[in-house]
Amino acid sequence: MMFKKVLIAEDHESSNISVQKTLKDLGILDAHYVFYCDDALTRIQKALKSDDPYDLLLTDLSFEKDHNEQKISGGTALIKAVRNLQPSLKIIVFSAENKPAVIDALFTELTINGYVRKARNDAKDLKRAIDTIYKGNKYISVDLKQTIKEKNSYELTDYDITIISLLSQGMLQKEIPIHLQQNNIKPSGLSSVEKRFNLIKEVLGFSNNEQLIAYCKDMGII
Repeated sequence: MMFKKVLIAEDHESSNISVQKTLKDLGILDAHYVFYCDDALTRIQKALKSDDPYDLLLTDLSFEKDHNEQKISGGTALIKAVRNLQPSLKIIVFSAENKPAVIDALFTELTINGYVRKARNDAKDLKRAIDTIYKGNKYISVDLKQTIKEKNSYELTDYDITIISLLSQGMLQKEIPIHLQQNNIKPSGLSSVEKRFNLIKEVLGFSNNEQLIAYCKDMGII
């Protein structure tokens, strides 16, 4: 037995065709594909109304903008909308995104069932994901598991929380050393502060301070 009705939301035609072939290899013949998130949600709505719902949604996270204006601009927004509409629908994200914080949030906040990273041998990876999820388990690409594990096991120190809090309060990074010196908090040099921020962002998978602050607020750290 296997999923019977699957929807693919992918705006790159070559990837779309590749996913369709993977589904056929698994014996899934009732597969529909769309290039836009709005169309994906419309399909899911119609399927529910006709009492013939989809069993699985496969979606990318990023969708390129073009002349067709869309209400739903990306995969994350699509997943949120789908979760409100059909909470039990199985969802696999198939994306090149590899930031641990982004992927972790998809599992914890949007309760996706699987994450497959677009990379070498991703067709085999996708087959394993579909089979694993059909059997009632969650799936994440092997190369991402260790990265996620490292992120979740990383604990922020009191020093880290102090400098992140100062940044979240609107203090410029170059001003933080002055505050640290005034409160006898070491290390207080600007280079030390910068290195610490860079290390934290690297471990947690963020590219800028805004993402780091948002994550810490969401997690109740600050």
